[in-house]
Amino acid sequence: MSAEMVKQETRQRMAQTDTTKPLVEIKNLKKYFPVTEGIVIQKKVADVKAIDDISFKILKGETLGLVGESGCGKTTTGRCILQLERPTSGQIIYDGTDMDTVDRRELNKLRQRIQVIFQDPYSSLNPRMKIGQIISEPMRVHGIEPDPATRNKRVNELLSVCGLSPKMADRYPHEMSGGQRQRIGIARALSLNPEFIVCDEAVSALDVSIQAQVINLLEDLRDEFDLTYLFIAHDLSVVRHLCHRVAVMYLGKLVELAECDELFDNPLNPYTQALLGSVPIPDPEIERQREHRVIQGEVPSPMNPPSGCVFHPRCPKAVDNCKEEIPGLREIKPGHWVACTEV
Repeated sequence: MSAEMVKQETRQRMAQTDTTKPLVEIKNLKKYFPVTEGIVIQKKVADVKAIDDISFKILKGETLGLVGESGCGKTTTGRCILQLERPTSGQIIYDGTDMDTVDRRELNKLRQRIQVIFQDPYSSLNPRMKIGQIISEPMRVHGIEPDPATRNKRVNELLSVCGLSPKMADRYPHEMSGGQRQRIGIARALSLNPEFIVCDEAVSALDVSIQAQVINLLEDLRDEFDLTYLFIAHDLSVVRHLCHRVAVMYLGKLVELAECDELFDNPLNPYTQALLGSVPIPDPEIERQREHRVIQGEVPSPMNPPSGCVFHPRCPKAVDNCKEEIPGLREIKPGHWVACTEV
């Protein structure tokens, strides 16, 4: 498929897009990893609750940022959407289709529409394959371009779209820099002309200057090809630049969800407030004058999370009720959802 045909298909898709309809809908998603002991006879002794009953939607054409500290379940959420991990319970509905109920053939068709950009640009590319082979492999596997010459032409177009020279198709990954490798990962994700891309910490392994280039590239590609992103990150400044809405996770739970500017300007959950308060301000004068809120204590184990609100052992606003009641997401303002009994 030529670049002009892809753009024409994208324009048709954009004309038919209902921006109020969710492309991805997560309902009561749980993912528990069993912990076993024993060698010959293994016995389950506990569960690591990586994701514990979360629900949210991703609208067509938007970028939803998923943020939180390490170990909160962000990447596991993305892997469940990609069906790289099977959920313990709950539903993942893609464009009206429950992904847990489809057979293998239908799931392969859905995977053409859903792609991923991995975190590590060094380990996510096969070192024994040339760049052209890496980008063309998805087209060959899914039978999109059976003709090798047409595939090679498409590879050259994708490299150009991602800011790389078509001559790099004959190179190996070890000959490329980190930023170039991540662009190759983006080109590979675009090779099947997807609608939805999971960006799993797509810029965290890159230098700051290269991060800006890749973020701008993702933004341009979103507008050009009408893409929808789930952008998993811990760098809040990157999230604010790229995302339309932001969801905040803590210990497997969703604690706040709002429009990007609303969440950054008016955070309501105590954890979100502390998370945003930890971001340094470039102006040293303002940085010296502002009040720093340090979160006390350590993150509890996901094998044995606290009762009630999972953040209550570290929360400065916690009351006795927080130890018993599990707060659900409530819409405090239009489009601003918070899981906190004290808000």
